Amino acid sequence: MVEGKTAWWCAFFSLAYGSGLRRNEVLHLTWNDVDFENQLVKVTGKKDTKHTLEWDTKSRKNRVAPMTSESSQHLAELYAKAEEGFPYIFISPDRLKRIRERQRAGTWTPRSQVINNLDRYFRAIRIRSGIGKCTLHDLRRTAITNWAKKLPIQVVQILAGHSEIATTRKYYLAVRPEDIALANNLVDEILARTPRD
Repeated sequence: MVEGKTAWWCAFFSLAYGSGLRRNEVLHLTWNDVDFENQLVKVTGKKDTKHTLEWDTKSRKNRVAPMTSESSQHLAELYAKAEEGFPYIFISPDRLKRIRERQRAGTWTPRSQVINNLDRYFRAIRIRSGIGKCTLHDLRRTAITNWAKKLPIQVVQILAGHSEIATTRKYYLAVRPEDIALANNLVDEILARTPRD
């Protein structure tokens, strides 16, 4: 079991990498979006209510993403310590209160971040861990690339939440040197099985 901020980051990283979620998709998750039994995460827009901030998905469409066993475990640890009745997983009650204060004061804008300094904290974690230069979005990119190794492209598109399949192809399905080698081997195998006259 991991404690405090470490538990928060473990759950965040696990969902970004294992479920291929965008940063704001992770941050706006509520406990109602998590289906522990079927190991799924629902990416859904939120209405502005007393307990939730107005937020919409990038594609303006809700979707369901797979959740790894590791993500499920990290989320269960956070849930055990969550404030009863508070909907958000990653936005704390104190942070929501500050956001509401800024909204009332008129200092909250569409570009304001629900969690301050996320990139700075990530960079510090990355450097302490000895990991080379990368971004939070690279976690999502890796998840989508991994799916593309085994799943049809139209399935990858839906899981990734891309409105156009061209986005999936252009940004996430780069041909790697090992793919070319695999293609060469495949053709060699086919030719070796083909009867010759």
